Amino acid sequence: MILVVRLSPTYKKESLMLAVVFLAVTLLGFALHLCLSNQPRTKTRIVELLLLYFLTLNIGLGGILAWYGHTFMADEIARKIGWQPGSPFQFEVAVADLSWGICRILCIWIRKAFWTATGIGSAVFFLGCAFGHIRQILQEGNMAVYNAGPVLWIADIGVPITILILLLIRFKLE
Repeated sequence: MILVVRLSPTYKKESLMLAVVFLAVTLLGFALHLCLSNQPRTKTRIVELLLLYFLTLNIGLGGILAWYGHTFMADEIARKIGWQPGSPFQFEVAVADLSWGICRILCIWIRKAFWTATGIGSAVFFLGCAFGHIRQILQEGNMAVYNAGPVLWIADIGVPITILILLLIRFKLE
């Protein structure tokens, strides 16, 4: 079965902006850090910097912001995902987002195996979310702004796969 998601004006304004802004900030931060750093630009250094920025800025800061949204704008976020507002499980999602967000931010100070564990755990979390979103699209026709479209394809699928690839490259380079 082929899954096709058409972009409505709502997706273009909100979902696309959210996913693209996080990706752009991540890549811009990485590029600036690489250009302004005095350290040699080895393959290992480039991969580690890119991985650091994906872990901390893209999904670390994203996790903190997701916690904020699920906690303080719970009903609005629920509607944008296609959920029923008022579910007590949304607070549990918020706490999961906060805990993963903190782990990802800690990657600034804690390195090596912590990055691997955080990257793999984050990828499992996001790809699991993607599976749930795709199932909702196929079974329920849930095309809500945060269930389908760019957030699904970029944030829930593209970024975790990128992190897994970067972890694999980093492992091979070491």
